[in-house]
Amino acid sequence: NYFQDCSTFQSEEVGLGISVLKDWKRLWVLSAWQVIVERYPAMGEEIRTSTWAYGFRGFMGFRNFTMDTADGERLAYANTFWTYIHAENGFPVKLTERDTTAYGIEEKLDMDYAPRKIALPEEMEKKEYFLIVKHHIDTNHHVNNGQYVQMAMELLPDDFRISQMRAEYKKAALLGDMVVPYIHIEEKKCTVLLCDEAQKPYAVVEFQ
Repeated sequence: NYFQDCSTFQSEEVGLGISVLKDWKRLWVLSAWQVIVERYPAMGEEIRTSTWAYGFRGFMGFRNFTMDTADGERLAYANTFWTYIHAENGFPVKLTERDTTAYGIEEKLDMDYAPRKIALPEEMEKKEYFLIVKHHIDTNHHVNNGQYVQMAMELLPDDFRISQMRAEYKKAALLGDMVVPYIHIEEKKCTVLLCDEAQKPYAVVEFQ
């Protein structure tokens, strides 16, 4: 959530915020997350969250994130893939200088980059289905990226301590949609598949 807010704040700061994209009939959709946690901050601990773009290609944008303490200790960091979408037809749109120049390009974070796609286990256990309700929905009128992660976390064993989260987003779930979850649990890894009733995936989330 901190990382999501940070990217939103930066877009607003550089003049490419929600109202501008609405006028252009464009929106950025998160395609994949990779978040690595070195240590969880304590309640009341001062932190600094940062983000920057390190590349654009075709209709894709690539962005890093970091979370540090006031003393400079690295708590968490992330890599993300974003797709630039036409708001009216839902198709990807090729990026132009208008869409990217204000962000600039900074150096790519030194980290172990995982693939965008998450491999699914052959066998997964089906869990109780649930309905998408209003609090799952964001300003784009579909389920917020962070909500899929929260849904997947509900299925984790109580003693599972997350040190890395990866999420691959397939299609947007809307208000009133049904979500059918599947899970595969290993000793140090849990994979969650969130599908519709026809078993078409909304998202895949992997925890280590």
